[in-house]
Amino acid sequence: MTYLPNETRYASMQYRRSGRSGLKLPAVSLGLWHNFGGVDTFSNSREMVLRAFDLGITHLDLANNYGPPPGSAEETFGQIIEKDLRPFRDELIISSKAGYTMWDGPYGDWGSRKYLVSSLDQSLKRMGLDYVDIFYHHRPDPETPLEETMQALDFIVRSGRALYVGISNYPAEKTREASKILKSLGTPCLIHQPKYSMFERWVEDGLLQTLQEEGIGCIAFSPLAQGLLTDKYLGGIPAGSRASKAHGFLRPAHLTEEKLTKVRKLNELAQSRGQTLAQMALAWVLRHEAMTSVLIGASKVQQIEDAVAALSRLDFSTEELQQIETTLR
Repeated sequence: MTYLPNETRYASMQYRRSGRSGLKLPAVSLGLWHNFGGVDTFSNSREMVLRAFDLGITHLDLANNYGPPPGSAEETFGQIIEKDLRPFRDELIISSKAGYTMWDGPYGDWGSRKYLVSSLDQSLKRMGLDYVDIFYHHRPDPETPLEETMQALDFIVRSGRALYVGISNYPAEKTREASKILKSLGTPCLIHQPKYSMFERWVEDGLLQTLQEEGIGCIAFSPLAQGLLTDKYLGGIPAGSRASKAHGFLRPAHLTEEKLTKVRKLNELAQSRGQTLAQMALAWVLRHEAMTSVLIGASKVQQIEDAVAALSRLDFSTEELQQIETTLR
């Protein structure tokens, strides 16, 4: 059956400019880090991607090693592109990354020109694409000169493999250095993808200010702390949840009573605001002027719908923000 997207998909989604670029991203973007790999059910993965697009989520975020197994999320997405989304390619922002271990030997990791260009070529083949819209260096490389990594990103744009480039997991000072090099090459850094949530706040110590000064957008990953900032684990560990999976990054050991006590208090505040905890946690991240988008993960369609519904209530009173700070201490 031919897929036809919702005709009103752009009516309710908010779009925010990425730094000082010409590109706008949806306030909520969909990440394919989990639940889109070879170990997952294709029909569910497809349903989530198509529902996201129906809701105005135009930005879909991948990386070379997403799965498991590594590379399989891009293969899954390539099938969805071919089956359903090929006619709508120009309405989509598709990103991928390289920087973590992808294949054996000295050329399958970190930040060399050899690795980044080879990895993107493989990613494009897996997805069946001529180019990605955004290509990231996934993490800083302590051994490769930053100039080489940034020159590789510049080459990737000039060769037509990507329209824009970004960085992920870079600290503030390294971000400023990378931005300076890219500007000198004529390929400015579009966006930074850091980990940020109520439980992970390192970006507040200089990075957000640096991004604003440099005119770089920001898209936060893990804004729900791998699902901890939802009501999912308040009654234990549900079957099929991230904490229940052997290949997940959220382990049962992370669900400490101290953390869960904070989650319960936050959940009460969210309910008083007329929101789910997940919606409040996303709104809390999006409150920053420097924040372009939040990058959500999902295991079912309802979670995507819930996340998009957060956009109807992004404001916080001074008292609510103080209550959150008190709870998180």
